[in-house]
Amino acid sequence: MNKIKKVVFLIIFVLLSVCIGAFVKGGVIDFSSSIIGFFKDTKNFAINKIDEHFNQVNTIKTLRAENLELKKSALLLNTFAHELNQILIDSKLTKYAPDVKLIKTLSYVSPGDYSKFWVDFDEFNKDKIYGVIFGGNSAGIITQKNNRPILILQHDPKSSFGVYVGDNKIPGIATGDGKRVVVKFIPEWLKPKIGDKVFTSGLDGVFFSGVFVGEVIEVIDEDLYKSVILKSNFNEKIPSYVYVITKEK
Repeated sequence: MNKIKKVVFLIIFVLLSVCIGAFVKGGVIDFSSSIIGFFKDTKNFAINKIDEHFNQVNTIKTLRAENLELKKSALLLNTFAHELNQILIDSKLTKYAPDVKLIKTLSYVSPGDYSKFWVDFDEFNKDKIYGVIFGGNSAGIITQKNNRPILILQHDPKSSFGVYVGDNKIPGIATGDGKRVVVKFIPEWLKPKIGDKVFTSGLDGVFFSGVFVGEVIEVIDEDLYKSVILKSNFNEKIPSYVYVITKEK
């Protein structure tokens, strides 16, 4: 009987040793995996933060350089404007003093329509149409809906403003076809060509003259007039801030 007890005890001891060993081993492996995972996550976090830091540093350097160029351009433009206005004063003509205001877009006017935005524009006059600039290029217009200001991007059919095409200043109206900017109502006897640069004319009271709109990539002969398709520099889908022209002259 004692021998049987010893054998049973030995079997139980072996089984317990195996179970406890497996449990301890599994715990050690899980703990090791947790430690390894923690260090991997920490390493990746540190690398991402370092990359983010250096990207921010590079971005700051780039923005500072661009800011210096903008300050230089602003100084030259102010000097030019002063000289121009002095000539106008000497000629007894009206002073030329256009003005723009930075405003913020708020939200889409309608779900699914990605070309119209409500905007925060305190000085808005519902009886006026305003030209909009983004990145030095034309971007569209601001008009009213329910007496509230809305931004309509220039590829939308409801956006329109006067332009000149090419060095010969061929007149036309820039509007949208839903995807692109098109200049319509060009007299059929005039000859716009591919590569012509298109600028705002400033004759409609929406924009001042000389804002870049796009470059002609296609000429279309209509029944009574010509149209041209433009390649625009304005490709922003959701502009956060835009400049609105509050005074065109």
